[in-house]
Amino acid sequence: MYRSYVLVCGGTGCTSSGSQGIRDRLHEEIKKQGFEEEVKVIKTGCFGLCALGPIMIVYPEGAFYAEVKEEDIPEIVEEHLLKGRVVKRLLYDETVQEGVDEVKPLQETTFYKKQHRVALRNCGVIDPENIEEYIGRDGYQALNKVLTTMTPEEVIQVVSDSGLRGRGGAGFPTGRKWSLAAVNEADQKYVCCNADEGDPGAFMDRSVLEGDPHVVLEAMSIAGYAIGATQGYIYVRAEYPIAVERLNIAIKQARDYGLLGENIFDTGFSFDIDLRLGAGAFVCGEETALMTSIEGRRGEPRPRPPFPANKGLFQKPTILNNVETYANVPQIILNGADWFASMGTEKSKGTKVFALGGKIKNTGLVEIPMGTTLREIVEEIGGGIPNGKKFKAAQTGGPSGGCIPAEHFDIPIDYDNLISIGSMMGSGGLIVMDEDTCMVDIAKFFLEFTVDESCGKCAPCRIGTRRMLEILDKITNGQGTMDDLDKLEELAEHLKTNSLCALGQTAPNPVLSTMRYFRDEYEAHIVDKKCPAGVCKALLTYKIDPDKCKGCTLCARNCPVDAISGKPKEPHVIDADKCIKCGTCMDNCKFGAIYKD
Repeated sequence: MYRSYVLVCGGTGCTSSGSQGIRDRLHEEIKKQGFEEEVKVIKTGCFGLCALGPIMIVYPEGAFYAEVKEEDIPEIVEEHLLKGRVVKRLLYDETVQEGVDEVKPLQETTFYKKQHRVALRNCGVIDPENIEEYIGRDGYQALNKVLTTMTPEEVIQVVSDSGLRGRGGAGFPTGRKWSLAAVNEADQKYVCCNADEGDPGAFMDRSVLEGDPHVVLEAMSIAGYAIGATQGYIYVRAEYPIAVERLNIAIKQARDYGLLGENIFDTGFSFDIDLRLGAGAFVCGEETALMTSIEGRRGEPRPRPPFPANKGLFQKPTILNNVETYANVPQIILNGADWFASMGTEKSKGTKVFALGGKIKNTGLVEIPMGTTLREIVEEIGGGIPNGKKFKAAQTGGPSGGCIPAEHFDIPIDYDNLISIGSMMGSGGLIVMDEDTCMVDIAKFFLEFTVDESCGKCAPCRIGTRRMLEILDKITNGQGTMDDLDKLEELAEHLKTNSLCALGQTAPNPVLSTMRYFRDEYEAHIVDKKCPAGVCKALLTYKIDPDKCKGCTLCARNCPVDAISGKPKEPHVIDADKCIKCGTCMDNCKFGAIYKD
């Protein structure tokens, strides 16, 4: 038993900013003070508040130290761990309570108080590389329950009654998917996990794998029992090295403990799991392309029907869910369908994990009940938009989703509401944009991604996305016409109805949603040859306000192409023909004299 526990985030975000060095320094300083037997340092998964990493929490006080540096460690060890005095200057500012030594509980801070962690319940709480810590949090109790007290039909019924829908995109009912595979007789069936997570700005599944890998193994085993499968595959992208390493550790531990493999819990049920690494193809997030890749072939989608529940992996009945979907299953089994169904909305039960990014103060991972409004996520949990800027839009669903404008700021987030306004839940990326964002440029960004990631198997996607991108290029270069808007809509409809898989079918969504809500910006690019947000370089002109210019010459001295002229202490001028619109002059001007027109 230790008197203090120091939890240090070992997720990708904090690792990239130096948390490994912090852990090493902690061990060094604790050893120097001679209380290794009294203080335990634990590497955990993501705490969620990624904007403040590296993060560490010291218990039992619950002191949340943010943006920790290696040079801060001696002070934390000496003052807090040795003398019992919290180092207030390093605390997350919302946990500081003036006049008292106690820290404010994290659950009472704005970032955490509206969250409800189900899929993320163990992330930032346990050591993901220690199976005993997972077991200590009721791990594998759900698997034991289903194998010893429930029939496969009862398991599927509980999942169906809970209202759990797939968290990877379209929101297909999980229980229904399992039941379709269960009724098909076959000599072999498979359970697959989609951990490919290719949306720009999305890192929900990665964080679960890094912080709580055993929950996925347990849930897949439950699914295997429910449908009659004995083999599972986790398809995870190779760009997630920490997740891959922890999955490998977890699989070995589960096998060593008899929780994977033959005759689990002496019930006669056998189930094993193997990893398959993806090379980063976005199209392999589509279920049939993913299965084709697992089979060792080029990851391309297959026509449906037949659906995977009938003929999936190796032409056998297969179910596929993503990481977050599986992460809910053990808690549903342990707490009951009614418990899960009591959260969320009528048609969207439970919680949803979002990767919150973009123009937002609190970048990170949040899990909120379905039905929470976009305003609550952005202004309260996310801490609002920096620098006093106004909210303009939020992109959900990545390249397959759409933009939610300010007029829908108070919309409750659930599957049906998002679809009704031209967006979608997707896997859970939520990118916030402020008034300085060009919506035409955003549409072009997502379409560029889709063009790069198209597998090229079907002509509508292979050719159609590229034609749409060419039109957007024309518009952002000031060469577009109003007829181009009609062409975009015509091409979009063709892609949606004729593409082979969801990549092509949803590729036009960012374009259509921005045209729907921000058509005036498209028209400004075409008619006025102006980018209202001042983003599209071809439509910009940098100018100097003579009333503000002090003639300090900083802009002229830093201009890489000598496009600025003027005498010292006199207003300067920018030669538009020479200017390459790099913005260096504006960055160096100390008087706010340079502006974009």
